[in-house]
Amino acid sequence: MLKLKYLFNHVDLAEMLVRYWEYDESSLEMFKYYRVSSNAIYPFQKDGSTQLLRFSPRSEKLHENLLAELDYIAYLKTQKYGVLEAVVSKEGERLVEADTPWGEYFASVFKRVPGVQIGNTDLDDGIVFKYGEALGLLHQLSSKFTPSVSKRWSYRDVLDWVQTILMEYPNETAALAETEKLRSYFDSIPKKSSNYGLIHYDFEFDNVFYDETSGSCFAIDFDDFMYHWYVMDIVQAMDSLEDCISAELLQQKKQCFLDGYQSQFDISNDAFDLIPACKRFADLYSYVRLLRSLEEAWEHEPKWMVDLRQRLIGAMKNDSINFGNDF
Repeated sequence: MLKLKYLFNHVDLAEMLVRYWEYDESSLEMFKYYRVSSNAIYPFQKDGSTQLLRFSPRSEKLHENLLAELDYIAYLKTQKYGVLEAVVSKEGERLVEADTPWGEYFASVFKRVPGVQIGNTDLDDGIVFKYGEALGLLHQLSSKFTPSVSKRWSYRDVLDWVQTILMEYPNETAALAETEKLRSYFDSIPKKSSNYGLIHYDFEFDNVFYDETSGSCFAIDFDDFMYHWYVMDIVQAMDSLEDCISAELLQQKKQCFLDGYQSQFDISNDAFDLIPACKRFADLYSYVRLLRSLEEAWEHEPKWMVDLRQRLIGAMKNDSINFGNDF
């Protein structure tokens, strides 16, 4: 998540950045449907087709990670995988680095994928199977992928970043100890192409679209993808099922998801032993990103920011519940 000061609607900045690409002038009225979280996203159209401008301050992202993301997405497209597609700028760039009156920004544009977010379907067994199938195929392709540009960061790089942030907060001793505990644990696990590789990290309902016409899933938002154990993606996807599936159907749907996954990529049963540690990794990473996002405060904050701050503080408390416990 971006720092709170970057969560405001910034139409002037969006209008400046979108001019690096071709667009329909009249479609800029769609900017009112913007959203800001880990990036600012502003929809517009080119020749009547919806595209999405994504941008963030340079200080909030790693250049090498963004290049690696675009490289991986391009690879997935060549493999006919259902994924969003980057649009090159007028100068032929997939990643624009812009110096603006509001600072330096990274910007990219993507075509909108077909279908609807999978959480907005009826989640029948066929769709849940397709959901798992899409993740299994993603991991299958990941296991064969060799970066052609920058290499994306790994779980260990993330933990190094977490530690760097926490060193600025002397009272965060529990989170710092959790970081070392996770580093030691994961470093002890053997890495093989069958259990470890590039994962999406956020393969949840809001980032997977189901297209009824083709009967296919399309993945978006690879902003957090990293090298990690594949089961990290599985546990987060199945946790997403818990948010939308009734308790009496949950186990059936999870099995349906796993059946779809294993139709494309075989994962050993012992990989599931990592689930508790993977959940703790997600909690720690979330905790520290929120900590960083909330570090600045101002007098007379707007009500939405005050409310958001309180919700995020509550989320941090939930994230930290298990710090220090055994896996």
